[in-house]
Amino acid sequence: MHSIPEFKTKNLLITVLNPKDYLLLFEYEKKNKRHLSKWEPLRSTAYFDEKQTEARVKNNYIDFSSGNSICLNGLNPEGNEILASCNFSNIVYGVFQACHLGFSVSENHQGKGLMFEMLTASLNYVFSEFDLHRVMANYIVTNTRSGKLLTNLGFKQEGLAGSYLKIAGKWEDHILTSKINPEHNTFS
Repeated sequence: MHSIPEFKTKNLLITVLNPKDYLLLFEYEKKNKRHLSKWEPLRSTAYFDEKQTEARVKNNYIDFSSGNSICLNGLNPEGNEILASCNFSNIVYGVFQACHLGFSVSENHQGKGLMFEMLTASLNYVFSEFDLHRVMANYIVTNTRSGKLLTNLGFKQEGLAGSYLKIAGKWEDHILTSKINPEHNTFS
């Protein structure tokens, strides 16, 4: 079992939220509901309920403890506001040693380099602490900002998946990318 991470970058305090701190996620999602809705599945009203948020944070904490996923939150240096979030989900060990990456940044913190900063540190953490071989990140074809970010992080395009995920109520094509653990990389 891994201990709960807490590491600092230039502008962020990155950690897995403790269940008692669920209100941080509640405020982040409430503030960014409209902004993030075009990049996420349709969410019921109940999803944004305080009790549902508390349950999700608790489940994220349990999933981290069991090694199933790693939901990291980038807080401001004071630790009282989430500015960005990333989730390494569907972790598979054995011969695959891979996961999927999802990420978001607060609307009022876009364009400041925080997502690049957070993902650089978080990928280093996941590769070194969990010894994963591959992190896969897929994005909607029209989401050029995510495409540019992933390219700058060293993700390589691997293909196009038609009608891949149902986002904002519509099946969307996604560009498939991945990054190989630099310690394992055997090709360029």
